[in-house]
Amino acid sequence: MTRGNQRERDRERAQARANQKAKQSKSDGLTPEQRRERDAKALQEKAARKAGQRAGGSNMGGGGGGDK
Repeated sequence: MTRGNQRERDRERAQARANQKAKQSKSDGLTPEQRRERDAKALQEKAARKAGQRAGGSNMGGGGGGDK
């Protein structure tokens, strides 16, 4: 076999990354309901900013919404 222990090492690295991500995802200390409320508020603010930019005619973003 030419790969040696590459597969085993990759599995170990993947497991370590998965464990690290699992620890980071819950570090905010919020309940799922609180998290949903926070995210919904952030999305509403983002939509309001986007609508304000659209109404103001500011095209600084260059987001690719133009006509061809």
